[in-house]
Amino acid sequence: MKYTQSTLDKLNALVEESGYILRYERGTFQSGYCILENKKVVVLNKFLQVEGRINTLLELIPQLEFNTDLLSDDSRRLYMDIISKLEAQSNGEQ
Repeated sequence: MKYTQSTLDKLNALVEESGYILRYERGTFQSGYCILENKKVVVLNKFLQVEGRINTLLELIPQLEFNTDLLSDDSRRLYMDIISKLEAQSNGEQ
């Protein structure tokens, strides 16, 4: 995956289309993000650069609950791509 603003925008859209509010705030997050489950709010460290934001979202997305029926076609493809790559990595490590 390319580390560009366009990629970051697509990941942001994916999270927001799933019903989460995505905010960039400063704070001392151990992994660069904080999830407030009851309010469906995801807070990312605003001091991360584009590459760090993308890596953080890629780490975070599999942990969130997604209803793929609510996603646009582009977001659904992106989500399925992320999940399949994650599964391929976990199968390769076993």
